[in-house]
Amino acid sequence: MIYENILDFDRSISKNTALMGLDLGSKTIGVAISDSFRSIATPLKTIRRTKFSEEVKVLFQLISEREISGIIIGLPKNMDGTEGARCQSTRAFARNIITFTDFPISYWDERLSTVAAEKALLEADINRKRRSEVIDHVAASYILQGALDRLSHNIKMN
Repeated sequence: MIYENILDFDRSISKNTALMGLDLGSKTIGVAISDSFRSIATPLKTIRRTKFSEEVKVLFQLISEREISGIIIGLPKNMDGTEGARCQSTRAFARNIITFTDFPISYWDERLSTVAAEKALLEADINRKRRSEVIDHVAASYILQGALDRLSHNIKMN
C-alpha cells in the first residue's frame, strides 16, 4: 500500500525492522537501508535502470535478504513545492511495485538531497569518477535519513 503520510506508513510497518530508501533517476536507482532501530541510513548500492521487472527483482531480493519492512522513495518536488513530470514518474514506479506485491511504500521530499550528497562527497575529497559511481546511493541515504529523523521525532513526541 502507498501512504502519502509518513506517520500512517510508520503505523503500518513492523517495529524493529529495517527500511529501504530509494533515489530514482532516469538511468539509475540509488538504494540505502536503515538499521533495525531505524536510526542510521547507510548507502547500499546503485542499480542500473533496465527493465522494470529486473529492477523489482533486485529490489525484492534485497528486501528479502535484509528483512526490510517498507520503502521510502524520494519524491522530486520542484523547489516551489509543486509536482512535475519527475514526481509523476516516481508515483508510477511506486504503483507498479505494488502490482507485484502490496508492500508498504511512502514518499519523502528529496529536494536538495543530491546536492547535499555531492557536497558531502566533495568534502570527503572523493574523486569525480568515484563520486559518479556512488552519488545515487548516497543521495538515497540522505532521503532515508530525513524520513528516519522525522519518524524518530514523532516517537519522542508521543
